[in-house]
Amino acid sequence: MAEKIKVIITGALGKMGVEAVKAVHEDNELSLVGVVDVKGKGENFSEIVNNKEINLNLENDLDRIIAKTKPDVMVDFTNPQAVFNNVKTALSNKITCVVGTTGLNEVELNQLEKLAIEQEVGVAVIPNFAIGAVLMMKFAKDAAKYFSDVEVIELHHDQKMDAPSGTAIKTAQMITENREQRPPRNTKEFEKVAGARGGDVNQVRIHSVRLPGFIAHQEVIFGGVGQSLTIRHDSYDRVGFMPGVIMAIKHMIETKGLVYGLENIM
Repeated sequence: MAEKIKVIITGALGKMGVEAVKAVHEDNELSLVGVVDVKGKGENFSEIVNNKEINLNLENDLDRIIAKTKPDVMVDFTNPQAVFNNVKTALSNKITCVVGTTGLNEVELNQLEKLAIEQEVGVAVIPNFAIGAVLMMKFAKDAAKYFSDVEVIELHHDQKMDAPSGTAIKTAQMITENREQRPPRNTKEFEKVAGARGGDVNQVRIHSVRLPGFIAHQEVIFGGVGQSLTIRHDSYDRVGFMPGVIMAIKHMIETKGLVYGLENIM
């Protein structure tokens, strides 16, 4: 029997972190060896998730947990302020990284890619782990060849820290790759309220909604002469992201350098 992949999870107290802890623990090919969160005070994680089998103390020091457990993979679900340093620390210790935290900019991604190649390990930055969301982005890219006019509405819970979402930005980028260069939009358009027309990513308008009750949802609306096309994906429970997380862990352990987007793993 092959040796199990040793995994630590940072941001383990977050909603995605808790689900990732449970998913990794339950997978027969993975071994959960450490849970890290800045709010950790050494309490036993089994009490937090009400599962006596997850018998690990919650650490708040990433360097210490790396030294103690010597993991193969780090999964990061922290926040935009912490993610870059966390991944840099892990890669420097030759640890493969799977990153679900959004907020990394292009300069930071380039630095992490260079470091991963130097250390001969992999780093996956995944804007959305939902397989259905990846298919939604793929379908939107395909449709962009035939419908050049498009806007994106993304809806998330009111605790989400960044806007627009990483998925919405990635969708806009994929649409741009598959449609011809467009002339400037209607210059006579006037916003009576600043921001009413949303943000602009490569001439794709993105509108961000933040309300309690939502998890993660996105619709891509294409407009054409006499018709429209709407492609929508809804995540109703964070457990739906976990098959993508597990898939990324197992793929990246055999991969070197940067992979951006789950579609490059599927």
